[in-house]
Amino acid sequence: MARQKGIIKLEGTIGDVSFYKSKDGYLAREKGGVDGDRIKNDPAFQRTRENGSEFGRAGKAGKLIRTAFRPLLLKTSDSKVTSRLTKQLMTVLQSDPDHPRGERKVDNGNLELIQGFDFNAAGRLEATLYAPYDVTFDRAGGTASVDIPEFIPANSLAYPQGATHLKMVAAVSEVNFDNDEFTYNMVESAEVEITNAVTGPLKLDVAYNAESQELLMIVFGIDFYQSVNGQMYLMKNGGYNCLALVEVDKFIQLQQN
Repeated sequence: MARQKGIIKLEGTIGDVSFYKSKDGYLAREKGGVDGDRIKNDPAFQRTRENGSEFGRAGKAGKLIRTAFRPLLLKTSDSKVTSRLTKQLMTVLQSDPDHPRGERKVDNGNLELIQGFDFNAAGRLEATLYAPYDVTFDRAGGTASVDIPEFIPANSLAYPQGATHLKMVAAVSEVNFDNDEFTYNMVESAEVEITNAVTGPLKLDVAYNAESQELLMIVFGIDFYQSVNGQMYLMKNGGYNCLALVEVDKFIQLQQN
C-alpha cells in the first residue's frame, strides 16, 4: 500500500494497481493475493479459514454491541471504534477454553478482557473522571447501579473549556450473540454544575428484565454542556465526552445436587 502524492488524485484501477480514497488519504495498492476458491478448499489454508471464521464472529459480536448502545455512541465514539472493538473481542474469543480453533466464541471467553473498553479513545473515562464509582448488578431485581460518592466537579473532572455543566449517563444491554438480539435501557443524572462545591452522592439505576439469564453489559459515561441564556447545549468535543464498558456479567447456572 502506497500513499498518492501530487495535485491529481486517482480513484479506480490501472493495470494491476488500484487507486482509492480512505480515511488515511488517497492510497494505491497492487492487485494480488490467492484465488478465493483455493482459500476455501485447499488444506494448506486451513488456518486461514479458521482465522477468518473467528474474525467474522468477533466482528459480528462487535456490531451487536455497537448497535445495542448506538443512541449513546452517536455522540460519544471515535472513527476507529469498530476496528478497536473487534480487536478486543478477538482477544476474548481466543480465550475460549472449550471450543477448537475456528469455532471459538466470544461469550465463552474471558469477558473481563472487554471491561474498561472506551468507545472514544480520545476521551477515556479514567482520564476524564477522577472520582471513584461503584458498579453493581441485581439480577433478581433487574437493576444495574452506578454509585458515585460525593465529589467536587471542578477538581474531579477533566472538562473542556467552556463547559459549565455535565450529565452522567449509564445504560444496560442484555446481549445474546447466538440469536443476535439485545435489549437497551438508559438513564442520566440531573445537570451538575461544574463548580468547587461538593456534589452528590449520585446514583444511576438502570432497569432490565428481572431474573435475566442473558449476558449483561453496562456502560457509563459523561456528557458536557454549556449553558447559554438558560439553554443547555451539548458540547461535541471529542476529546472529553466519554463512554466506557465498565462491567460485563455472565449468568452462571448453579448445578443442582
